[in-house]
This record gives sequence, structure tokens and C-alpha cells, in this order.
Amino acid sequence: MKILVINAGSSSLKYQLINMETETVVAKGTCERIGIKGGRLMHKANGKETVIEQELPNHTEAISLVLKELVDKDAGVIKSMDEIDAVGHRIVASGEAFTKTTLITEETLATLETVSELAPLHNPAAILGIKACQAVMPGKKMAFVFDTSFHATMPDYAHLYAIDYDDYKQYKVRRYGAHGTSHKFVSGAAAEYLGKDIKDLKIITCHLGNGSSISAVDGGKCIDTSMGFTPLAGVPMGTRSGDIDVAAIDFLCKKKGMTMDEGLNYLNKKCGMLGVSGISSDFRDLRAASEEGNYRATLALNMFTYACKKYVGSYMVALGGLDCVVFTAGVGENTPSIRKAILSNMETFGIVLDEEKNAQPNDGTVHEISAKESRVKVLVIPTNEELVIARETAALL
Repeated sequence: MKILVINAGSSSLKYQLINMETETVVAKGTCERIGIKGGRLMHKANGKETVIEQELPNHTEAISLVLKELVDKDAGVIKSMDEIDAVGHRIVASGEAFTKTTLITEETLATLETVSELAPLHNPAAILGIKACQAVMPGKKMAFVFDTSFHATMPDYAHLYAIDYDDYKQYKVRRYGAHGTSHKFVSGAAAEYLGKDIKDLKIITCHLGNGSSISAVDGGKCIDTSMGFTPLAGVPMGTRSGDIDVAAIDFLCKKKGMTMDEGLNYLNKKCGMLGVSGISSDFRDLRAASEEGNYRATLALNMFTYACKKYVGSYMVALGGLDCVVFTAGVGENTPSIRKAILSNMETFGIVLDEEKNAQPNDGTVHEISAKESRVKVLVIPTNEELVIARETAALL
């Protein structure tokens, strides 16, 4: 079985074709500048990369070009579209409309469109990708795979906000979380590495990158997560503020003469590491500046690691114990100093890092960085969200 995984953005589209018998990627690539002058496809297969400069006026044209490359006599990996058994589409937010991977039909697609306002930057783009695939691959089975599904197991007292309950029921304002496919993958990979049934483990997964979220996983099920109604909540991120007193937003909007929409754009795109440091949203730039003595870069990093540390500590309490901490995503996998700062002074709780192991570079495999005497295992695990989407799609079919 071969599954095509699609992750569509407003002006880009990423894809992977995965052979489910071996769970290997046989082709992958990215379409850039869809609907913008200067379209480009970067396609990797058979150990080679093909770059095609071509205008991509819409997602249908982008998908058509992808499929053309997949069957190309030189760059292709399949003989015809018949070899693609199904398509799995990454969807950021499902609201309460869907709690698990779902077959795409006219009815389910219409339902998804009704909750697009929960992820206005992501869901409409994903829907464009779905409709493009349907136009180019009529009759092909397709599935929604949601970032929020893994967090659907949170108990009500964890996912609800203390607002008027009738307003929650009417408007569905609650914590949904994000990065669910990543948290699911790395918690499962941790259990496999430890040689234990995930049902017997208490795990904290730290997906740390330009967007970051932390989850508490008890017996394979998420019981809490740091992101909220939108990905704006939780720890400070590359350009997102993370948790903030809502009254402070109103105060800032009035002082700066911003509308609420402008205020949310400010919190999403001009705050976080970028806003505090005044330098960059990239953690590599911040580390370099901090090493040169830049106060604001150091402050930004300290704010990030302190917020992460608080979430890890609170989730240890929520879980009633801890067996494993997992770091993943760009920052989590590749920044030893961040991992060290987050888990420093936690020996009392059974967490002891092996500094030599922690300093070793990411080699793309599961990497244990806890010391021998540590009661809690600490692992660095490269995430694989596309494989989760492919697995979920294959299982549905």
C-alpha cells in the first residue's frame, strides 16, 4: 500500500509518498509560491532532486505537477496513479466536529468548512489542497488527519476554560491543542525504545521549535497540553507570545491604537523570541547573540526555558509520576543547551542529564541523554508527523 501525504498551506504544499509495507518515503517534495509569481517544485526521489520553475496559479496546478513528477519516466517512482491507494491530508484544527481520522466525503468536508475559523491561517489552505486533489484524482479515497485528535482524550476539567458554560456549549471555546501527530509519534517511539507497553508509561513530550507545545501523556493518551483554543497559548515561541493575561491584550490594543485583529496579529507574529530579543525568531541566532553577551537574547532564551520547565513540573504532578521526558522538533532535537536549561535542578524529581550524551549531535535516531542514575529516562526522538498521517490513513482504510 502506498499513501500520499499532503500538507497544504496558503501558498505552499508539502508532500510525501510513503510505502506502508516498509514505512519508507519513496518520494517527497515541496511546491512553493502557489498563486504568487515565481512558482517552484522541489521533488526528491531515487536519491536525486529535481527543481522545476513553473508558475503555479492555484493548488490544483500544484497537485497536477506533483502527480506528473511522481509518474515521470526519470524522476518518478510509480507507473500510474493506480499505485496510490489513498491520500492523507494534514488538518490543523477539527474543533469538536471530529475527534479521530475521518474519511473525506461531501458531508465531512462541508462540516470541516464550518470550523475553519478555528484555524484561519491553516484550515482554508488545507481545504484548497483537498479540493485540488479531488479535481486531479477523482474517486481516490482520502482522509482528514487532525493535529487536534491526539488531544481529544483530555478530561473536561483540563480542556475547559472557566467561562460561562453555556458559551462553551454554543461557541465551543475550549483547549484543543496542536502538534498532536508529533506528540503521538514520539510517545509511541519512546515506549518502543524503552521496550514497554505505552499503557504502562507516564510521558511528557516536548515539541520545541518555532512553534512549541508540551503534552502530558498517560498510558498513551493525552491528559493535558500547553496550546489552547489556538496555537497562540502555552510557552513563548518564535514569534508568538504564549500565555498572557487577556486584560493585557486589551490594554496594549488601546495604548497602541490596534483593533483586536491587529492585536492578535501582533501577538502571533511580532512577539515571542523575536519581540523580546529584538533580533530574531530563530533560536540559533539567539544563542549566538547570547554567547556574545546580548542581554535581550539571553532574556528571551531564559523566558522560553523557564516556561517549559514550569510545564514539565506541572505535568509531573498531573500525571502523578513520570517515566520519561521526550524532546523533539527543530529546537528540541538540536539544541543541547535548551534541553539542559529546561531539566536543570530536577534531580529531586529523578531527572538527571548525562551532559556528555546531551551534547552529542542529533543523528536522526532515538538518543538517550539521561544519566545512569536517573529514575526518569530522557530521550531525544526525531518526529515523523507524515508517517503518523500515513499510518492513520492506512488504518482507516
